[in-house]
Amino acid sequence: QVQLVESGGGLVQAGGSLRLSCTASGFTFSTHAMGWFRQAPGKEREFVARITRSGGGKYYEDSVKGRFTISRDNAKNTVYLQMNSLKPEDTAVYYCAADRATFDGRGWSNDGEYEYWGQGTPVTVSS
Repeated sequence: QVQLVESGGGLVQAGGSLRLSCTASGFTFSTHAMGWFRQAPGKEREFVARITRSGGGKYYEDSVKGRFTISRDNAKNTVYLQMNSLKPEDTAVYYCAADRATFDGRGWSNDGEYEYWGQGTPVTVSS
């Protein structure tokens, strides 16, 4: 069974920090780029951060640059999102997702189409 389980969400004051974790099982974690997304009430789900297979490439939505850090530990099948200087507008349900992985003669490839998703963990930032 493919499973992504997020944890670490909760209620925090503006300016505070929170560390989200997402642990994967049921697929080969190290072949997938991973991403974090969020969805606020009444809004569409939006991209937050992405990390490549070995962790060498990291990409962020503009509003979280300098505040959030994505990382991964392939030995633990886990991706993290460290969230600092939190703002009320960061309030949302946060989801992790795995970019689909394909293999050909050149090796593994990830194309930005996320095929596995977690259940989400809620983050509420109070003013």
